[in-house]
Amino acid sequence: MKPRISVITLGVDDLERAVRFYRDGLGLESEGIVGKEFEYGAVAFFNLQPGLRLAVWPRKSIAHDTGLAQDPPCATGLTLGHNVSSKDEVDAVMEQARLAGAVIVKPAQDNFWGGYAGYFQDPDRHLWEVVWNPDFLPQD
Repeated sequence: MKPRISVITLGVDDLERAVRFYRDGLGLESEGIVGKEFEYGAVAFFNLQPGLRLAVWPRKSIAHDTGLAQDPPCATGLTLGHNVSSKDEVDAVMEQARLAGAVIVKPAQDNFWGGYAGYFQDPDRHLWEVVWNPDFLPQD
């Protein structure tokens, strides 16, 4: 398989709340909710970096589309890592997330492996790690 991941989709319980959090709170670029004219079609996309988008789609729509039963949310099943250029930037993103309504799960702190990171949960309990890793700095 040649990796071509272009969309990361998060299942949400309240699509409008998720859009407010990611677009209005975190400042991610989005056209808002599209596909409302289709049953199970309403979704919102956010530009992350060239070639990669974040989608938020109702959990009931994902269950319908896949044919799987809708499971209860599980915060520890996946983390999304947001890698930044400095410890100060970690602190700034964590504060921005808090002000947007995120729950700070673990305040940013030095880690045993030499980096600095903290965790927050979005309104649907998805777990984000904001991290500065001196060995894995962003290229921009």
